[in-house]
Amino acid sequence: MSPITPYTYFQCPCSDSSLFRPGDGSPSSPKNRDFENADRPFDPRAPRANYSLYPLEHLLYCEDCHEIRCPRCIAEEIVTFYCPNCLFEVPSSNIKSEGNRCTRSCFQCPVCIGPLSVTSFETQPDPNLLAAQDPSAAPHGGPYVLNCSYCNWSSNEIGVKFDKSNAIHGQLAKQRNGGTTRLTAKERKERRKELVQSGGTAQAAGHGGDEGGIDVETQFANLKHFYHNQLNDSTSGGNGLSGLGDLGFSSPTSLSRIMSIYTGGSLHDKKSKSRIGSMREALEEDEGLIVADLDESTAVEQLRLEGLAGTIDAEQLQNQPPNLGEPHLHGRTRFTSELRPIPYLLRTKRSKRCPVCRHIISKPEAKIQTTRFRIRLIAGNYVPSITIRPLMLPGSSGFVQHPDQPLQPLRPIQYMLTFKNPIFETVKISLATPSRTPGRFASKVTVLCPQFEIDANTDVWDEALKDDNRRRRKGEESGNPHQQPEVGKIWERGRNWVSIVVEVVPASLRVDLLDAPEDDEEEEGQEEEGEKKPKRKVEVDRSPLREDEDLLEIPMFVRVEWEVDAVGEDLGSTRDKEAKEKRELAYWCVLGLGRVAQG
Repeated sequence: MSPITPYTYFQCPCSDSSLFRPGDGSPSSPKNRDFENADRPFDPRAPRANYSLYPLEHLLYCEDCHEIRCPRCIAEEIVTFYCPNCLFEVPSSNIKSEGNRCTRSCFQCPVCIGPLSVTSFETQPDPNLLAAQDPSAAPHGGPYVLNCSYCNWSSNEIGVKFDKSNAIHGQLAKQRNGGTTRLTAKERKERRKELVQSGGTAQAAGHGGDEGGIDVETQFANLKHFYHNQLNDSTSGGNGLSGLGDLGFSSPTSLSRIMSIYTGGSLHDKKSKSRIGSMREALEEDEGLIVADLDESTAVEQLRLEGLAGTIDAEQLQNQPPNLGEPHLHGRTRFTSELRPIPYLLRTKRSKRCPVCRHIISKPEAKIQTTRFRIRLIAGNYVPSITIRPLMLPGSSGFVQHPDQPLQPLRPIQYMLTFKNPIFETVKISLATPSRTPGRFASKVTVLCPQFEIDANTDVWDEALKDDNRRRRKGEESGNPHQQPEVGKIWERGRNWVSIVVEVVPASLRVDLLDAPEDDEEEEGQEEEGEKKPKRKVEVDRSPLREDEDLLEIPMFVRVEWEVDAVGEDLGSTRDKEAKEKRELAYWCVLGLGRVAQG
């Protein structure tokens, strides 16, 4: 198994169970149980911990609430929409009308999702002919196709070519696979009138002279036009439906009137009932009727020729945009030879707000070409960073943990924990860890110096000009290279950082060595009542080792305290101006040391 580099994760307070308060006096209620467990140490193996632990680089900080904010609890607001390919900013009003895809010449390959480029598809002249010209000197003209430089896919495979090299999105919307033209609603209406005047059949009039057949958009337009005529005919009968067109089809009154027409119910009296005409369904393609084509012989023959490799997968089907000109009305595209180019999905730039005070904690520049931020309050500029690594003692004959080796069980290991102060005030750090880590295999943890101070993050040159011994010293003493870790003393100090020593004894992963834990809560309750009952034996979980149960993680509670200048409107005197305001930040963090060797 590959070794794990020591890491540090911080917990966001949005998932803290102490935020819940008991709702009733029942001790068995879920809220009361969460309130009772608030004082217990944080368990990094709990399911809730998977959604609350983040590296310090992924967290933000609110200056008004003085709390850490994670990506799950912040409120996001969209600043701008843009295309990731052409970096064109799209107005928000166009999103509702044109959708969330780029409407320019930005397309992705439907096979490999690579970018497509527009190239000329002209026939090269035969060099053997006398009148042949130099192909490189000939100007590039139409038609044009979309080509993928990665998998060599081309839109010519589905029979789609373009007359112009720009406005590809509009040209593609007017073409079907195979090169047949998809008529617009206006062109279809004009051709329908010409066919009716020339004595064409009703079915040909429904197609509008298009050999490709009726598509989804045209079918919906025909159905809408047919039912609109039906409602107009019913309105002319004087049954009280004159205001239906003004109310719209989505009005509850309109829907009730339409249902009354279908069911034959009366609206006013028996006289009005006799004047109501029953609405019929569509009977022709001109009215929006399409008979399902259940003949799948062509698809079966194509599947027999191309095999399973010629069919599309779920990801390719999901990436396909809705095609209103698709001829398959009763089934979507099923073969790779029918895939169409995919317009690029638009991206967004978003600002982030604190969920409590609603202040902006991150806001990018509105300009698409820049990656800078106007406001970005990252937690690394306010919260002390924590790094951990094995302690290498010079000249020591004891065991030294190698970073690439697993932790040996029941063998003490010392780690150096380094805190770095990013702010310009001196901070006081208080640490608290459980004596044993939570879980079946409890490891022993000892922090040699749980309280210490870190100097302010001052200028490097100011620190170099100081003529004292606070620049760098080990164990509060300088000039002693053989210094050993001691309880209550820091190990190393710098300009704005302090290192302490943590001793860890990894537990053995042998299931047969597990001891039955004692029920301390039940024993305390019996002592208060004055009754002496035998202790209840708790069964030991001797199941096999679970996933990541050999990973040694130490929960640590960190409390940071510092003082800043008081801010107020009534600071008039000199004494008030020198007043300080105390601030505090407390959070849980998890120290991951590595995996424990089995055996």
